[in-house]
Amino acid sequence: MTRGAICSMPLALVALALSAFAIGTTEFLTNGLLSSLAADFDISVADAGLVTTAYAIGQMCGPLLALATLRLPAKRVLAILMVFFTLGNLVAALSPTFTFLLVSRFVTAWSHTAFFGVASVAASRLVPRRKQAGAIALVFTGLSLANVLGMPVGTLTGQVWGWRGSFLVVTAVSAASLAGIAVLVPADRDNAAANLRESLRPFTNARLWLALAATAIGFGGLFASFTYIEPILTTVTGFSSTDVVWLLAIYGAGLVVGNWLAGRAADRALHATTITLLIVLACALTVFAFTAHYRAVTVPMLFLLGACGFGLLTPLQTFVLRFAGNESSLVGTANTAAFGAGITLGSLLGATVLNNGGTFTAVNLSAGAMTLLGLVVYTVAALTDRRSATVPARVPAAAMRQ
Repeated sequence: MTRGAICSMPLALVALALSAFAIGTTEFLTNGLLSSLAADFDISVADAGLVTTAYAIGQMCGPLLALATLRLPAKRVLAILMVFFTLGNLVAALSPTFTFLLVSRFVTAWSHTAFFGVASVAASRLVPRRKQAGAIALVFTGLSLANVLGMPVGTLTGQVWGWRGSFLVVTAVSAASLAGIAVLVPADRDNAAANLRESLRPFTNARLWLALAATAIGFGGLFASFTYIEPILTTVTGFSSTDVVWLLAIYGAGLVVGNWLAGRAADRALHATTITLLIVLACALTVFAFTAHYRAVTVPMLFLLGACGFGLLTPLQTFVLRFAGNESSLVGTANTAAFGAGITLGSLLGATVLNNGGTFTAVNLSAGAMTLLGLVVYTVAALTDRRSATVPARVPAAAMRQ
């Protein structure tokens, strides 16, 4: 988007973008804080990784919340979800036990999945049809910035003030975004209730479930490794805890570049782009298993992992949205839940390897194997696809990760 285009957008989109930034930061905040959590609660790093798993499982439950609020006006739903999210982060910051923290992460994540589906609709209603794609992209720019800035800054905050300080900062940002939604987002012009039967119709298609499985398994392989990126960088590669901040920023830069390039490539060849990314990601994870000891290799490898892993978001979402047509806004929400399922499976895979005496090398090898399985599932789904000649317009790359 050009500077002029951004300036012409309603201020309400800024409030939605700030909410996206807070949500994206919270999702991956703990990946840079595992050692601190493990020390504070006197648990292993493998067990500390369950904070990522708990959040991802909560994302999987998010469609239930989306269904429960399907007939409510968008502004009211957005406000309710951000109240839910803000309180969840505050409770996490005050957690007296690790179990309490896990529960708070699980509950908070319910609002994550539902928010992005509603925010997309709200953003598109704020502008003329010719500007809708740009409006959605502006909102989800907040999500990209969360990975480039929010996650490393959250890690730095945790190193200075402790992990509880990181959650308190996110709570403050969430509260600010809630105020912005209350003041800036206009009341709905169209309050027509969604038809539940129409919304659920696409889910009777077995190929949709195969596509969702490809999303979960293919993307999930990355998180068998990324969940434990902080201890890998400090205990295997030998970086200091302060170095993790700029290393995560490099990873985030790869995310943004990969998302943009993959979006452009997917417009031209959806299946070829997705299969190529899955192959490269599986190879990168396997190579990382043997090169994580070398700093000179680890730095560019982080960029590549971010680019390939999150580059998958655009083509995977585009493929799944083929099954939505004009009947269901819940399909995108379901794919967000599939991403959550992938993070759950990946983080559990990593924890299982570590808890059974495996090393971080074994974790990365397992991550590569999971990605290869995702490649197989996606290939089957692509071979059953008979609509490749009628690919719908791609959702903006920045909007892919709901």
